[in-house]
Amino acid sequence: MNKFLNDIRSAENPISGNRKIINTIAILFLGIALGTFSKFLDFRQAELPSVLMAIDGALDVHNFLGRFAIWVLIALCISIYSNSATRASVNVFAFFAGMVASYYLYSNYVAGFFQRSYAMIWFGFTMISPFLAFVCWYAKGKSRPAFMLSVLILAVLFNMTFVYGWGYFEARSVLELIVFIIGLTVLRRDTLKSSVLMGTISIVLAVLLDMVIPFHFG
Repeated sequence: MNKFLNDIRSAENPISGNRKIINTIAILFLGIALGTFSKFLDFRQAELPSVLMAIDGALDVHNFLGRFAIWVLIALCISIYSNSATRASVNVFAFFAGMVASYYLYSNYVAGFFQRSYAMIWFGFTMISPFLAFVCWYAKGKSRPAFMLSVLILAVLFNMTFVYGWGYFEARSVLELIVFIIGLTVLRRDTLKSSVLMGTISIVLAVLLDMVIPFHFG
């Protein structure tokens, strides 16, 4: 199994134990900061400073942060830029643990309400995030399995960022469109031809997935 995984993508130059701890703590605090900010923006929407209110009004930032696409993109970036698949698992779990915990602690103790059913979705997602991060790390490899992983990830991201059907197609918002473009850039292949092929196949797969799983976690 190790040989198979190493053929897809091998671990990069090792880093010191202290650097690993510092990186993971920084990612944990990033999650805490973003989770707190997301809930603050949602809860204090009507009391925001004029500049933040104008930006939120124009881009609908608080609803954007309440959907999955941006968090999946951040987790993807943390994963593929980690030093190894194992480090990807640790770092992504730390991020989601910090983000989800801070979001719902703020919701419960500051905002005064707790959406249990919705929280359970995020808690469940946090628990499986190490496995997903482990797999996603291999998407930046050079082999065919890495290419197919990239296609699958982009297909899922496509269905989180766009709504479409017979006669209509649009991005959920301009911010979600940016998310997909960044995802495509992060997962790009070594050649333009391979990148275009990856993007094309991912769209076809997204449409097929939509027929089977129409719920997009949007």
